[in-house]
Amino acid sequence: MGSAINLQSVYITDMVGVGMLLLLLFTKGWKLPTRKDESTIMMALIGMSIFNCLVDMVVFAFDGKPGAEYYFILMSGNTYLYLYNMIIGIGIIFMIVKHIDHKTTGLHMFFFWMLCIIEAALLIANFFQPLVFDLDEKNVYHRGPLYMLFFIIGFVLTLYGYAYYLVSKLRNPTLRYFPVIQFLLPILIGNLVQMKFYGISLLPISFAVAFCAIAISLQNECIYVDKLTGVYNRYELDKLVEDNRLKRKGNIAAMMLDLNDFKSINDNYSHEEGDKALVAFANILIEVIGVEGIIVRFAGDEFIVIMPKFKEENLDGWKKRITDRLDEYNKSSGKPYKLSAAIGGKVFKPGDADFDKVVNQIDALMYEDKKLFYGTQERRR
Repeated sequence: MGSAINLQSVYITDMVGVGMLLLLLFTKGWKLPTRKDESTIMMALIGMSIFNCLVDMVVFAFDGKPGAEYYFILMSGNTYLYLYNMIIGIGIIFMIVKHIDHKTTGLHMFFFWMLCIIEAALLIANFFQPLVFDLDEKNVYHRGPLYMLFFIIGFVLTLYGYAYYLVSKLRNPTLRYFPVIQFLLPILIGNLVQMKFYGISLLPISFAVAFCAIAISLQNECIYVDKLTGVYNRYELDKLVEDNRLKRKGNIAAMMLDLNDFKSINDNYSHEEGDKALVAFANILIEVIGVEGIIVRFAGDEFIVIMPKFKEENLDGWKKRITDRLDEYNKSSGKPYKLSAAIGGKVFKPGDADFDKVVNQIDALMYEDKKLFYGTQERRR
């Protein structure tokens, strides 16, 4: 394993990895607006990855060198590499879950901690009994009988992260700007190649590539997704118009939605509570509309829903689903205010789907609904 050619390739790949990660670190590609927790996790994982590349070079350079000092360095270094692979794998999955759901459940945390405890216990036991890896009398590294367990856990974590993303994407199409496969794939390939071809090191640079992909995806997401509500913003709507997606075959349904009495929520309960109301309303729209349409935060508390290839005659059924879901939310939210929305919508023929006309018409219909709300004392209570 210690041939000059192998060492040279290890040094090159690890230094490329360090360079990529340092560039990402110093350009603050890890820093995400309004996502402080994820930014902190990203920065910590990038720092660990830089150290991982450096440790990888050290253990390859000293492999096969006799002596107690080299034994200590190699045991410590290889233990860190295994520990890093465990932490980084769990860390990336943790970040995927937190990014999608904005929180992590107790079940997820239990699962993550159990994996950490099991793998950490095996690595500690490995100092006394070669279970994961071994150093022979010449200090040459050899894989142990439980090496495959670490690979399998990493593989399962990768599959779980992608499956979780795919299921979540069915509920919220905006996650297409967070393409999990693009940064899990380099890690999976690195794992497979390193397992198959003994004596080379691809995992450190695989993680470096993965982190660059994560940073690019997250920054791209910040361009097209509203930071507060998680639905699309005006940039995505502009792109929809520029791509002529409103003029393709099939009827197009469009709705303009505006929260009723939103100003009173801000005035009476604070702007922070107003933000929570916007997030709750956006989540209701995501839940009801799903993959059937495109949800855009148009301005303030105004949202637009575009439903291409619409096959129904009118939008009455969809309006009812939204209002029914709002009623359910109001019954269970425990908030001192009630959420309701004025909704104006229309089904357009492909040739009639000029964007400005669409917005003007559904905006006028929405204001008619809003007048009805303010003119009805019963709804105003």
